[in-house]
Amino acid sequence: MVFTQIGASFAKGLFPLVGAAGATTLRLTLAAIVLVTVFRPWRQTVTILQWRAVLLYGIAMGAMNMFFYAALETIPLGVAVALEFTGPLAVALAGSRKPLDFVWILFAVGGLAMLLPLGQAAGGLDPIGVVLALCAGACWAGYIVFGQRAGTGGGAHIAALGVALAAIIAMPFGIASAGSKLLDPTILPIALGVALLSSAIPYALDMVSLPHIPARTFGILMSAQPALAALSGLVILHETLHPWQIAGIVAIIFASLGSTATIMRKTNPPVA
Repeated sequence: MVFTQIGASFAKGLFPLVGAAGATTLRLTLAAIVLVTVFRPWRQTVTILQWRAVLLYGIAMGAMNMFFYAALETIPLGVAVALEFTGPLAVALAGSRKPLDFVWILFAVGGLAMLLPLGQAAGGLDPIGVVLALCAGACWAGYIVFGQRAGTGGGAHIAALGVALAAIIAMPFGIASAGSKLLDPTILPIALGVALLSSAIPYALDMVSLPHIPARTFGILMSAQPALAALSGLVILHETLHPWQIAGIVAIIFASLGSTATIMRKTNPPVA
């Protein structure tokens, strides 16, 4: 999470040079080169059934990155991540039945309402940026579900395949947006740093962990993402948030932590 949010902050510096689509393409392409070189997925056996999951995993990852970076062009990093986090939160709360579960849903919905561009509470948020961040959230939910399926019996080499597929998906948009600027040697060091921080390291760690924990639990463990994003945006990008936006982020984090405790009580029997 730390790597991801620092990388996202640095990625904003690429937007004036290559745009959001170009930054996404550079991030995923360079990350794919690093991961494929390190983990050599061609040496591993991937079943047909697993390939289907990897394909969906790569599509979800590519779309998630494109939507998220497009949202970052118009809304603060902390708000974008909080809105995007509705995806993992939905995975965590899927199948909720007990009354306490709906308390966490109410906190999540309340937090989301504080972040939506409604009246003065919006703090000047761009509606299109909000929609793009929510689309990224839907893709993040798919990334968790399909990543868990793809990673079963696999490992970091699955992350390499997924990132490579995501890069292929993003590349036409990046080329159409930035063209030859993507090959500018002066921006490649920054782009490589973003790729390592935002993609190569986090996705490899995700793929190692996803097969070993429930998808709902993984979604909940991401609850610190909005807070880390807001902190990273403040320290690195000097982005300040409206009090209502801060309250919305806190409400979403509280919903995540509350649902964590609820699920842990359901899955862990009391010790005699």
